[in-house]
This record gives sequence, C-alpha cells and structure tokens, in this order.
Amino acid sequence: MSNKTVLFDKHVEYKGKIVDFAGWQMPVNYGSQIDEHHQVRKDAGMFDVSHMVIVDLKLDSESGDIKGFLQYLLANDVAKLTESGKALYSCMLNEQGGVIDDLIVYYMSENWYRVVVNAGTREKDLAWINQHAAKFDVIVREREDLAMIAVQGPNARDKAFEVLPVDVVEAATPLKRFFGADCGDWFIGRTGYTGEDGFEIMLPDSEAAALWDKLAGVGVKPCGLGARDTLRLEAGMNLYGSDMTEDTSPLVSGLGWTIAWQPEDRDFIGRSVIENEKAGGVKQKIVGLVLEERGVLRGHQKVIVEHEGARLEGEITSGTFSPSLQKSIALARVPVEIGETCAVEIRGKLLKARVVKPVFVRDGQPV
Repeated sequence: MSNKTVLFDKHVEYKGKIVDFAGWQMPVNYGSQIDEHHQVRKDAGMFDVSHMVIVDLKLDSESGDIKGFLQYLLANDVAKLTESGKALYSCMLNEQGGVIDDLIVYYMSENWYRVVVNAGTREKDLAWINQHAAKFDVIVREREDLAMIAVQGPNARDKAFEVLPVDVVEAATPLKRFFGADCGDWFIGRTGYTGEDGFEIMLPDSEAAALWDKLAGVGVKPCGLGARDTLRLEAGMNLYGSDMTEDTSPLVSGLGWTIAWQPEDRDFIGRSVIENEKAGGVKQKIVGLVLEERGVLRGHQKVIVEHEGARLEGEITSGTFSPSLQKSIALARVPVEIGETCAVEIRGKLLKARVVKPVFVRDGQPV
C-alpha cells in the first residue's frame, strides 16, 4: 500500500489526479500539466515534496565529527560551507563509485547539518548513512514530523511573503540563492528543482494544510509531478534512477562538477575508483538533445553517433516535450566523441537531433 503525505487530503480537495510515485500517492496534475508548467515559468506554483526525506545530523559526543563524517560520505566537500545556512549539492557514492543518491546538505553550525535526500531511495540512504555515522559519533535523526512545500516561479517569493509567518519572512528576505534559514519549528531554503527562483519550506505537519490553502489564496497554484518533471528537465537537472544510478559514476552522469578533488588527501567513499576512471579517460558524458524533426524523445531510446566512419551508440536517460521551447528535448549519455548532431532511433526511424549543453531553460528564458 502506498504512503500518503500530510497533504494528501488537500490534493484530493483540489482535484489532483493521484498516482503511485516511489511508494507514495501523489498528484501527477490538477487538470492540465502544461498549464501548471507555464504557471511556474511565468508566475508561481507549489509542489508537495513532503515525501522527500529530511535528516538532521548532530553530535553524539564531544569527540564527534560531523564535518569529517560528511567529508567521507560525500563526493563534494562540506568544508566549503563556512557561512550558516549555506547549502551544497552532492552525490553520495558507493564503494564502486556509483551514485547511491544525490542530495542537498545545509550547514547550520559545526554541530548541526541538515540533509535532504530522495523519497525513492529512503531505505538504502538511511541505512548507508547510519552505517558510517557511528564511526564519527554522529546522531542521525529523520524528521518525519516535518512536511515540505516547494514554491517556485518568478513571483514565488513575493507571493509566499504575503502568507508566511512574520519571523519566517524576516529570515527569508535576505536569503541568497542556495541558502537556508532556521526559523524555529520552520525552515526555509532558497532552493528548488525547476530552474526558477523560490523556496522549499519545511514546517510541522500540523501546519502544512493551512499554508497550502493560504498560498493557493494568493495565486500560488498547486502543481503535480508531471510539471515538476518537465520543469527540471528543461533546467537540465538530473533525476535519480534515470540520469544517474548505482551503476553510473558522476563522471558519466554530467556531475563531474560536484566532485571536490582537493584536498588530495581527503578520502571519500568511491574516490579511488572514480580517480582511476578519470585517469583512464572517461568514455561517456551527458549532453542535451533537441529533436529537429517531429517526434518525442523518451528515456532508453538509442542515440547513434557517427565518428570517423564508425557508428557509436548512446542512450537517452530522460526525454520529454518541452512546453517552454515547443520542441522535444532530452538528456542523453553518449560517447565523448559526439559532434554537433546525432540521430535518435524512434519507432524504427533515425531522426536528427541537435547536441546542446544540458540546460535548456533558466529563469524562464531559453539558454
């Protein structure tokens, strides 16, 4: 049986179409996925992301070392975080260099970091984190008492300020992008998964439904998983399980920029494997594709690359029709030899696609 977030009744009330997603009953849309997509690009929309997993890391003893723990656990380096509230995006790797999950970690103090991981990987993530935390005397606390609402779009912040508690507004007003603020029972991050500005608001379960209604009352429209996926793909943001998996390293998933190689003596899980992969020459990379002919790009379609008389192959990892560009777009893992064009096999036909940087839309504008 699927789980339900604390906002499930609101999704039903607002006439959301409910589907199973990673073991959760979630709204895929509230009518028109395309309208919801444009609502976020042009104004403000909100998403229930309470199925995401919020984890607080705190010290178990005076000898505990949260920073050292995260420096070992993550491929990116939390030592970069020196200002309270600063967030960092990172992959958490297994010993073979594959991606267990991607996540955001907030540095709040030397004694407290907050981590947000994906719903579909909850069990293995918590098991992996707990397995290694004990060696560093770190307490791992899953915050099952908190809900999370993402408010996204060019008008998201202004509209959210109309209904957020005064102390939350005061904490959120000066926030720079990719920073979070502790507001007692509430926590607000200027982060998101759409390529637009906005907030991810963590708050007690008991207060989530009221905030949902207040946001809707000022024109922040509910949006479902469908729009969330087209928005994140236009923004070139990876989806776990599609664009990265336990069997792919960050180097072939477009996430090499998230690996902190310095200092050289920092040992993180999977480092030696991906160092060897890098030294040997990475054979694949993630690119963006724009289909030049009629059709729709979908995951697992074959990509054909012609190089020096040889026919090389890759694969689309995520694909969709872009409502913003009115073209079919995709992320694809392809041979590094790929040029400016390639072909995609769709229903037995080879259709021409243009190769671009894997970001299609940023802040509402085509890139």
